[in-house]
This record gives sequence, structure tokens and C-alpha cells, in this order.
Amino acid sequence: MQALNKQREDLFRKAMEDQRKLNADAQQRRNAAEARTNRLDAQFADNEKRIEELNALLLVNQGNLGELFGVTRQIAGDALGQLSESLNNTQMALSLQPGQEGRLEFMRRMAAAAALPNIIDLERMWIELMTEMKLDSEVVRYTTPVLQNDGVTSIPTEVVRVGSFMVYGDDQYLFYLPSLESISTLTRQPAEPELMRSMRDVLGDTSGTGYKPAIVDPARGALLSMYVQRPDFIERIERGEVVNYVIIAVGLIGVLVAVFQYGYLFLAKINVAAQLKKVGTPMANNALGRLLLAVQGTEKDSPEVVELRISEAVLREVPRLERFQSFLRLAVAAGPLLGLIGTVIGMIITFESITASGSSDPKLMAQGIGAAMIATVLGLGIAIPLLFINAGLVSLSKSVMHVLEEESTGLLANRLKQS
Repeated sequence: MQALNKQREDLFRKAMEDQRKLNADAQQRRNAAEARTNRLDAQFADNEKRIEELNALLLVNQGNLGELFGVTRQIAGDALGQLSESLNNTQMALSLQPGQEGRLEFMRRMAAAAALPNIIDLERMWIELMTEMKLDSEVVRYTTPVLQNDGVTSIPTEVVRVGSFMVYGDDQYLFYLPSLESISTLTRQPAEPELMRSMRDVLGDTSGTGYKPAIVDPARGALLSMYVQRPDFIERIERGEVVNYVIIAVGLIGVLVAVFQYGYLFLAKINVAAQLKKVGTPMANNALGRLLLAVQGTEKDSPEVVELRISEAVLREVPRLERFQSFLRLAVAAGPLLGLIGTVIGMIITFESITASGSSDPKLMAQGIGAAMIATVLGLGIAIPLLFINAGLVSLSKSVMHVLEEESTGLLANRLKQS
């Protein structure tokens, strides 16, 4: 029993000794950790102080570099807006390698940078700006996809780029779509022959170092896009309702009858002039000849009867000589009035568009105002020429009438003298 107790006491003492060792080791580790903590706290405080000193030194050393950072972001933002609208992107995209950062992505990154850019980025920004200036001064021929009018199909096309202002290809004017970063065809081409001829001259030859005249859009395609959307004369007439066709019909009828009457009067004047040379042999193919034939065989009649015969013959010629003049005067007076009707119709269309949309958007009002103006122009356009045409007819008819009156007065005077 004593031996067992002793054995158990030895085990307890050994366990207690082990616990003392473990306790001593734990205290030693704790002391080491506390010492390390104190050392790290002191180091952290020193680092904080050093960081503050370095930040202050950085601000001092940056100096104008801080202002350079702001200027760099501003220039990158301005350049991004200009480069996004640049036609030169289509040519630059052809030289990009897969995964390579394009110049638009680069400018976006620079404009949104939160730290001072490095020297490599600053150098690239300068190169991109210089490259854009260089490309703006070049006329280059290259092949690039061109978006068709369906908005889906792109066809590789050889194009000629005149700086970042104009682009031609496939015998037509093209324009740049910034949203798609692609060249696209216009919905329709200009109708003016000089514009098309200029485009074909540029497409024909861009070699050599000489100069070649070309039409360039200073707005980089915006003016051309607006220009080709302008309605032509036929489209303007179609937008002006039925009254425009009535005005044109009146004008055409007036011109046709005027041309016919001009031909008749010119022929009558020539025949009368020929009859004046042969008064003794009257002919029925002219007004003077018919007047002379009317007084033949009246040698035994009284002067009063001869005068009546002459007046009858002259009056018989007047309707032929003054033919269509009353209609032309009516057309001259009716033209502006018909134009006024078209103006009223155009204003009604304008007011209806304002009522329907609830706003006075100029684009919505443009159609009605355009219809009003074209009707006014057409009305004046037929009235003014017909006014001059009618004046010419009156002058011609009066010249023939003057000859008839002169000769009739001479005939009557001779008869009175014989009696």
C-alpha cells in the first residue's frame, strides 16, 4: 500500500513539474510576444511618422507635377471627344494587333486616371495627338469595311480619305459613324453634277505630289449628311398638296399658249412686212392682205361705207392678234392667289403638327412651313414670267395693229381724196 502511494506521489510530482515547465515556457513566449508587440508598435509609429514626412516631401517635390496631372486629364478628355468623331479611326484600326489597346481606350483611361501618369503614357499621348494632326493632312487610299444601308451588312471597299473631313468609295460619298466606329454609305447621293464630278476626280487618281481640286465638308461629314437629305424640287412639290399641281398646270398652260401665240404673231408680223412691199397685190395669208382685200371693189361706195368696211376688217383681225392675252393676265393674277392658298394649307399642317405633338419643335414644323413657302414660290414663279411673256405678246400684237391702223387710215384718206 505504501509503495503504491509512493508511486502515485511520484507521478503527481512529475506531472506538477511538467506543468511548471509548461507554465514557464508560456510565460517566456508571452514575454517574447509582448516584447515583439512593443517593438512593432514602435516601428509602426516610426513608419507612420516617416510616411507623413515622405508625403509632405512628395507634395513639395511634385510642385508643378500636380498641375500637370490635371492638365493631362483635361487634354485627354478633350482629345477623346475629338478622336471619337475622327474618320481616321477606320485607318488606325487596321494596324491594331489583337489585344492591343486602341487610342480611344487609351484616352479614356488617361481621362479617368486617378494617379499621375508615367512618362510612357505621357509620351504616347503626345504621339497620338501628333499622329492625328498628320493624318488630317493626308489623302490616303485604303480598304476598310463599309456598312451598307441595311445597317447590318459590311462590305470591304477601297476608299479615299481626305484628312478626317471626307471619304469617298465605290463611286459614292461615304460618311463616318462614330457610334459604330465604321464608315457607312449615305441613304442617297447628291444630285448636283459638280459634286459627283469632284468625287470621281478624287477617286480617279490620288498619286503624285500635285494638287487636285476637291469638295470637302469642314464639318467632317455633318453638312454633307444634311445636304443630301434636302428634298429636291419634285419632292417639295409633292409635299405641298394638290394646290402645287394646280399652280404648275396653270403655268404650263400659260407657257404653251404663249409659245403658240408668239409663233403666230412672229409669222403674222413677217407676212405683214412682206405685204407692205406688195401693197398692190394683196394676199389672204396675212392681216394686211385681208384688210386690202376687204376694201377691193368699193370704188363706187361712199367714204362712210369704206370706213365701215375697213373697221370691220380690222376688228376681225383683233381677236387673232390679242388671242390668249386675257388668259395670261388671269394666270398672272391667279398665280399669287393660288400660292396664298398653298401657304394657308402649309400653315394648317404646321399648326396640326404643333397640336399633335404638344410642342413647337422646329423639326416638326419644318414640313408645313416648307409646304407653305414652296406654294408661295410657285405662285410667284409662274406669275412673274407670265407677266413678262404677256407684255411681249402685247407689244408684238400692238406692232401689227399699228401697221393695220396706219394702212387703214391711209386707205380711207385716199378714198376721201378721190371723192
